[in-house]
Amino acid sequence: MAVSEALGFVGLGVMGEPMCANLLRKSGKIVHGFDVMEAPLQRLSELGLKPVDNLKRIAAECDVVFLSLPSGKQVEEVCLGAEGLLAEPGRLQTIVDLSTCPASLARNLEKGLKEKGISFIDAPVARMRKAAHDGTLAIMVGGDGKILEAVRPYLSCMGTDIIHCGDIGAGQVVKALNNMIVFMNVHALAEALAIGRANGVDPAMLFEAMSMGSADSFALRNPGMKALVPDEFPEQAFPTDYALKDIRLALGLAEEGGVDARQAKATHELLVRTSEAGYAKNYYPAMIRLIEERDT
Repeated sequence: MAVSEALGFVGLGVMGEPMCANLLRKSGKIVHGFDVMEAPLQRLSELGLKPVDNLKRIAAECDVVFLSLPSGKQVEEVCLGAEGLLAEPGRLQTIVDLSTCPASLARNLEKGLKEKGISFIDAPVARMRKAAHDGTLAIMVGGDGKILEAVRPYLSCMGTDIIHCGDIGAGQVVKALNNMIVFMNVHALAEALAIGRANGVDPAMLFEAMSMGSADSFALRNPGMKALVPDEFPEQAFPTDYALKDIRLALGLAEEGGVDARQAKATHELLVRTSEAGYAKNYYPAMIRLIEERDT
Protein backbone atom coordinates (compact mmCIF):
# COMPACT_ATOMS: atom_id res chain seq x y z
CA MET A 1 0.00 0.00 0.00
CA ALA A 2 1.34 3.41 -0.92
CA VAL A 3 1.71 6.17 1.62
CA SER A 4 -1.71 7.73 2.00
CA GLU A 5 -2.40 11.29 1.03
CA ALA A 6 -5.80 11.43 2.69
CA LEU A 7 -7.45 9.68 5.62
CA GLY A 8 -11.06 9.08 6.55
CA PHE A 9 -12.71 8.64 9.94
CA VAL A 10 -16.22 7.22 10.37
CA GLY A 11 -17.85 7.36 13.80
CA LEU A 12 -17.10 10.41 15.93
CA GLY A 13 -18.61 9.41 19.25
CA VAL A 14 -17.19 9.34 22.77
CA MET A 15 -13.99 7.60 21.67
CA GLY A 16 -14.01 8.35 17.96
CA GLU A 17 -14.04 12.14 18.27
CA PRO A 18 -10.88 12.43 20.42
CA MET A 19 -9.12 9.76 18.34
CA CYS A 20 -9.90 11.69 15.18
CA ALA A 21 -8.76 14.91 16.85
CA ASN A 22 -5.36 13.37 17.55
CA LEU A 23 -5.15 12.13 13.98
CA LEU A 24 -5.82 15.67 12.78
CA ARG A 25 -3.23 17.21 15.10
CA LYS A 26 -0.43 14.71 14.53
CA SER A 27 -0.70 12.92 11.18
CA GLY A 28 0.01 15.83 8.88
CA LYS A 29 -2.61 14.42 6.50
CA ILE A 30 -5.95 15.60 5.19
CA VAL A 31 -8.70 13.90 7.21
CA HIS A 32 -12.29 13.55 6.02
CA GLY A 33 -14.93 12.70 8.61
CA PHE A 34 -18.44 11.25 8.68
CA ASP A 35 -20.93 10.89 11.51
CA VAL A 36 -24.71 10.92 11.81
CA MET A 37 -24.40 13.71 14.41
CA GLU A 38 -23.51 17.20 13.29
CA ALA A 39 -21.94 18.48 16.55
CA PRO A 40 -18.68 16.47 16.47
CA LEU A 41 -18.19 17.29 12.80
CA GLN A 42 -18.45 20.99 13.64
CA ARG A 43 -16.04 20.73 16.57
CA LEU A 44 -13.47 18.77 14.58
CA SER A 45 -13.76 21.07 11.58
CA GLU A 46 -12.11 23.71 13.78
CA LEU A 47 -9.06 21.41 13.87
CA GLY A 48 -9.08 21.00 10.10
CA LEU A 49 -11.46 18.09 9.54
CA LYS A 50 -13.21 18.05 6.18
CA PRO A 51 -16.76 16.88 6.97
CA VAL A 52 -18.63 14.86 4.37
CA ASP A 53 -22.30 13.95 4.27
CA ASN A 54 -22.09 10.37 2.96
CA LEU A 55 -19.83 7.35 3.02
CA LYS A 56 -19.38 7.24 -0.74
CA ARG A 57 -17.48 10.52 -0.59
CA ILE A 58 -15.23 9.12 2.14
CA ALA A 59 -14.33 6.20 -0.13
CA ALA A 60 -13.84 8.52 -3.08
CA GLU A 61 -11.49 10.89 -1.23
CA CYS A 62 -9.52 8.65 1.15
CA ASP A 63 -6.88 5.94 0.92
CA VAL A 64 -7.23 4.71 4.50
CA VAL A 65 -10.46 4.84 6.51
CA PHE A 66 -10.72 4.33 10.28
CA LEU A 67 -13.97 3.11 11.84
CA SER A 68 -15.09 3.70 15.43
CA LEU A 69 -18.65 2.40 15.63
CA PRO A 70 -20.97 1.06 18.35
CA SER A 71 -21.36 -2.51 17.12
CA GLY A 72 -20.60 -5.06 14.47
CA LYS A 73 -23.90 -4.33 12.74
CA GLN A 74 -22.84 -0.76 12.02
CA VAL A 75 -19.37 -1.87 10.94
CA GLU A 76 -20.85 -4.31 8.43
CA GLU A 77 -23.31 -1.72 7.11
CA VAL A 78 -20.61 0.93 6.72
CA CYS A 79 -18.33 -1.48 4.87
CA LEU A 80 -20.79 -3.41 2.72
CA GLY A 81 -24.16 -1.65 2.86
CA ALA A 82 -25.97 -0.20 -0.12
CA GLU A 83 -24.86 3.29 0.94
CA GLY A 84 -21.55 2.13 2.38
CA LEU A 85 -17.91 2.61 1.57
CA LEU A 86 -17.91 0.11 -1.27
CA ALA A 87 -21.15 1.25 -2.89
CA GLU A 88 -19.18 2.98 -5.65
CA PRO A 89 -15.60 2.70 -6.93
CA GLY A 90 -13.17 5.02 -5.17
CA ARG A 91 -9.57 5.37 -4.07
CA LEU A 92 -10.05 3.46 -0.80
CA GLN A 93 -7.30 0.91 -0.17
CA THR A 94 -7.45 0.01 3.53
CA ILE A 95 -10.07 -0.09 6.29
CA VAL A 96 -8.91 -0.10 9.92
CA ASP A 97 -11.67 -1.06 12.35
CA LEU A 98 -11.11 0.50 15.79
CA SER A 99 -14.51 -0.73 17.00
CA THR A 100 -15.14 -3.65 19.34
CA CYS A 101 -16.84 -6.37 17.29
CA PRO A 102 -17.06 -10.15 16.99
CA ALA A 103 -13.84 -11.75 15.79
CA SER A 104 -15.88 -13.78 13.32
CA LEU A 105 -17.11 -10.58 11.69
CA ALA A 106 -13.56 -9.31 11.30
CA ARG A 107 -12.56 -12.55 9.58
CA ASN A 108 -15.56 -12.46 7.25
CA LEU A 109 -15.04 -8.80 6.37
CA GLU A 110 -11.35 -9.30 5.69
CA LYS A 111 -12.14 -12.14 3.29
CA GLY A 112 -14.92 -10.28 1.49
CA LEU A 113 -13.03 -7.01 1.23
CA LYS A 114 -9.88 -8.72 -0.01
CA GLU A 115 -11.86 -10.05 -2.95
CA LYS A 116 -12.69 -6.44 -3.80
CA GLY A 117 -9.08 -5.31 -3.52
CA ILE A 118 -9.49 -3.65 -0.11
CA SER A 119 -7.26 -4.46 2.87
CA PHE A 120 -8.82 -4.80 6.32
CA ILE A 121 -7.42 -5.11 9.84
CA ASP A 122 -9.15 -5.15 13.21
CA ALA A 123 -7.64 -2.73 15.73
CA PRO A 124 -9.93 -2.33 18.77
CA VAL A 125 -8.76 0.09 21.44
CA ALA A 126 -8.37 -0.28 25.19
CA ARG A 127 -8.06 2.16 28.10
CA MET A 128 -10.47 4.87 29.05
CA ARG A 129 -11.90 8.01 27.47
CA LYS A 130 -9.09 10.17 28.89
CA ALA A 131 -6.55 7.99 27.05
CA ALA A 132 -8.45 8.65 23.83
CA HIS A 133 -8.12 12.40 24.47
CA ASP A 134 -4.45 12.10 25.44
CA GLY A 135 -3.53 9.81 22.54
CA THR A 136 -2.36 7.09 24.94
CA LEU A 137 -4.68 4.24 24.00
CA ALA A 138 -3.60 0.62 23.74
CA ILE A 139 -4.51 -0.75 20.31
CA MET A 140 -4.82 -4.51 19.76
CA VAL A 141 -4.31 -5.37 16.10
CA GLY A 142 -5.28 -8.47 14.17
CA GLY A 143 -4.28 -8.94 10.56
CA ASP A 144 -1.46 -8.77 8.06
CA GLY A 145 1.70 -7.36 9.65
CA LYS A 146 2.57 -5.44 6.47
CA ILE A 147 -0.74 -3.61 6.59
CA LEU A 148 -0.19 -2.82 10.25
CA GLU A 149 3.23 -1.33 9.51
CA ALA A 150 1.75 0.80 6.73
CA VAL A 151 -0.83 2.34 9.07
CA ARG A 152 1.24 2.28 12.27
CA PRO A 153 2.19 5.99 11.94
CA TYR A 154 -1.52 6.87 12.06
CA LEU A 155 -2.31 4.48 14.90
CA SER A 156 0.60 6.05 16.79
CA CYS A 157 -1.25 9.36 16.66
CA MET A 158 -3.96 7.76 18.78
CA GLY A 159 -2.15 5.24 20.96
CA THR A 160 1.15 4.65 22.69
CA ASP A 161 0.97 0.85 22.73
CA ILE A 162 0.21 -0.91 19.46
CA ILE A 163 0.21 -4.69 19.83
CA HIS A 164 0.13 -7.10 16.89
CA CYS A 165 -1.96 -9.89 18.39
CA GLY A 166 -1.94 -12.26 15.41
CA ASP A 167 -4.05 -12.99 12.36
CA ILE A 168 -7.28 -11.21 11.48
CA GLY A 169 -9.72 -11.29 14.41
CA ALA A 170 -6.99 -11.75 17.03
CA GLY A 171 -7.21 -8.10 18.05
CA GLN A 172 -10.92 -8.54 18.77
CA VAL A 173 -10.27 -11.68 20.82
CA VAL A 174 -7.64 -9.93 22.97
CA LYS A 175 -9.83 -6.83 23.41
CA ALA A 176 -12.87 -8.89 24.45
CA LEU A 177 -10.85 -10.80 27.04
CA ASN A 178 -9.22 -7.60 28.30
CA ASN A 179 -12.63 -6.06 28.91
CA MET A 180 -13.99 -9.26 30.44
CA ILE A 181 -11.20 -9.17 33.04
CA VAL A 182 -11.84 -5.49 33.80
CA PHE A 183 -15.58 -6.06 34.31
CA MET A 184 -14.90 -9.05 36.55
CA ASN A 185 -12.39 -7.00 38.57
CA VAL A 186 -14.92 -4.19 39.03
CA HIS A 187 -17.48 -6.79 40.14
CA ALA A 188 -15.01 -8.03 42.76
CA LEU A 189 -14.19 -4.47 43.86
CA ALA A 190 -17.89 -3.63 44.20
CA GLU A 191 -18.41 -6.68 46.42
CA ALA A 192 -15.38 -5.78 48.53
CA LEU A 193 -16.59 -2.20 48.96
CA ALA A 194 -20.07 -3.40 49.93
CA ILE A 195 -18.64 -5.81 52.50
CA GLY A 196 -16.32 -3.14 53.88
CA ARG A 197 -19.06 -0.54 54.12
CA ALA A 198 -21.36 -3.06 55.86
CA ASN A 199 -18.63 -3.54 58.44
CA GLY A 200 -18.06 0.15 59.07
CA VAL A 201 -14.96 0.65 56.90
CA ASP A 202 -14.67 3.86 54.88
CA PRO A 203 -14.63 3.03 51.13
CA ALA A 204 -11.93 5.58 50.28
CA MET A 205 -9.65 4.26 53.01
CA LEU A 206 -10.35 0.66 51.96
CA PHE A 207 -9.33 1.19 48.35
CA GLU A 208 -6.36 3.37 49.31
CA ALA A 209 -5.08 0.59 51.56
CA MET A 210 -5.71 -2.02 48.87
CA SER A 211 -3.78 0.08 46.34
CA MET A 212 -0.69 -0.38 48.53
CA GLY A 213 -1.05 -4.14 48.61
CA SER A 214 -1.32 -7.03 46.19
CA ALA A 215 -4.93 -6.11 45.31
CA ASP A 216 -3.73 -3.01 43.46
CA SER A 217 -4.88 -2.81 39.84
CA PHE A 218 -5.94 -0.48 37.04
CA ALA A 219 -9.55 -1.30 37.86
CA LEU A 220 -9.06 -0.32 41.52
CA ARG A 221 -7.43 3.01 40.68
CA ASN A 222 -9.87 3.99 37.95
CA PRO A 223 -13.46 2.68 38.07
CA GLY A 224 -12.84 1.72 41.70
CA MET A 225 -11.54 5.00 43.14
CA LYS A 226 -13.19 7.29 40.60
CA ALA A 227 -16.69 5.78 40.50
CA LEU A 228 -17.32 3.20 43.20
CA VAL A 229 -15.86 5.27 46.06
CA PRO A 230 -17.71 8.54 45.25
CA ASP A 231 -20.78 6.46 44.27
CA GLU A 232 -21.11 8.34 40.97
CA PHE A 233 -22.10 6.59 37.74
CA PRO A 234 -22.75 9.22 35.06
CA GLU A 235 -24.31 8.55 31.68
CA GLN A 236 -21.38 10.20 29.89
CA ALA A 237 -19.05 7.32 30.72
CA PHE A 238 -18.91 3.66 29.55
CA PRO A 239 -22.52 2.49 30.03
CA THR A 240 -23.77 -0.81 31.39
CA ASP A 241 -25.22 -1.85 28.04
CA TYR A 242 -21.81 -1.34 26.37
CA ALA A 243 -20.25 -3.55 29.02
CA LEU A 244 -22.93 -6.16 28.36
CA LYS A 245 -22.14 -6.11 24.64
CA ASP A 246 -18.43 -6.63 25.31
CA ILE A 247 -18.74 -9.39 27.91
CA ARG A 248 -21.14 -11.24 25.61
CA LEU A 249 -18.42 -11.22 22.96
CA ALA A 250 -16.06 -12.84 25.46
CA LEU A 251 -18.67 -15.40 26.51
CA GLY A 252 -19.27 -16.23 22.87
CA LEU A 253 -15.56 -16.92 22.44
CA ALA A 254 -15.64 -19.07 25.58
CA GLU A 255 -18.53 -21.11 24.20
CA GLU A 256 -16.77 -21.56 20.86
CA GLY A 257 -13.69 -22.80 22.72
CA GLY A 258 -15.63 -25.14 25.00
CA VAL A 259 -14.73 -23.18 28.15
CA ASP A 260 -17.23 -22.85 31.01
CA ALA A 261 -16.43 -19.28 32.06
CA ARG A 262 -18.38 -19.33 35.31
CA GLN A 263 -17.02 -16.15 36.86
CA ALA A 264 -17.59 -14.20 33.64
CA LYS A 265 -21.14 -15.58 33.53
CA ALA A 266 -21.74 -14.31 37.07
CA THR A 267 -20.55 -10.82 36.10
CA HIS A 268 -22.72 -10.94 32.98
CA GLU A 269 -25.75 -11.84 35.08
CA LEU A 270 -25.08 -8.92 37.44
CA LEU A 271 -24.71 -6.52 34.49
CA VAL A 272 -28.02 -7.75 33.08
CA ARG A 273 -29.74 -7.03 36.40
CA THR A 274 -28.02 -3.64 36.58
CA SER A 275 -29.32 -2.71 33.14
CA GLU A 276 -32.83 -3.94 33.91
CA ALA A 277 -32.85 -1.94 37.17
CA GLY A 278 -32.62 1.31 35.21
CA TYR A 279 -28.86 1.76 34.87
CA ALA A 280 -28.53 0.76 31.20
CA LYS A 281 -27.01 4.15 30.27
CA ASN A 282 -25.05 4.68 33.49
CA TYR A 283 -21.38 3.89 34.00
CA TYR A 284 -21.33 0.13 34.55
CA PRO A 285 -19.79 0.14 38.10
CA ALA A 286 -23.37 1.04 39.07
CA MET A 287 -23.57 -2.74 39.54
CA ILE A 288 -22.83 -2.03 43.21
CA ARG A 289 -26.36 -0.69 43.52
CA LEU A 290 -27.61 -4.23 42.89
CA ILE A 291 -25.06 -5.79 45.22
CA GLU A 292 -26.21 -3.46 47.99
CA GLU A 293 -29.83 -3.74 46.83
CA ARG A 294 -30.13 -0.03 46.16
CA ASP A 295 -31.87 -0.50 42.81
CA THR A 296 -35.21 0.85 43.96
